[in-house]
Amino acid sequence: MSVPIKYSHQREAILSNLKSRYDHPTAEMVYQDIRQKIPNISLATVYRNLNQLADAGIIARLYCNGKTDHFDATTTPHYHFLCKCCGAVKDMEMQPFPALIEAAKKYSAFSIEEASVLFSGICDVCSQ
Repeated sequence: MSVPIKYSHQREAILSNLKSRYDHPTAEMVYQDIRQKIPNISLATVYRNLNQLADAGIIARLYCNGKTDHFDATTTPHYHFLCKCCGAVKDMEMQPFPALIEAAKKYSAFSIEEASVLFSGICDVCSQ
């Protein structure tokens, strides 16, 4: 469900930062970058704005390891990979399977609207 969102300078800086990266950062990672430009910004402000942007459907919130949410500026359907060794979250370079949702609907009475697929294992960097 999309929630209307007002403009703020801090929110725009946070969104711009997220759009410039492909590492699916945590709020802490975004905070470390943003405070270089806005020194008086708080971690709570970054968390609040990331959550508002996610609730509005402007960015995606990724539930990866049950501990820390990661964020993604790409909201079109795609799959992710979580490295069990270093914790990196990366995009999978493959097309989503729309039939996945249709197949899941056949096996449940749920009203399934979307799917989030997270593959896990060891990334290319850690496996070397």
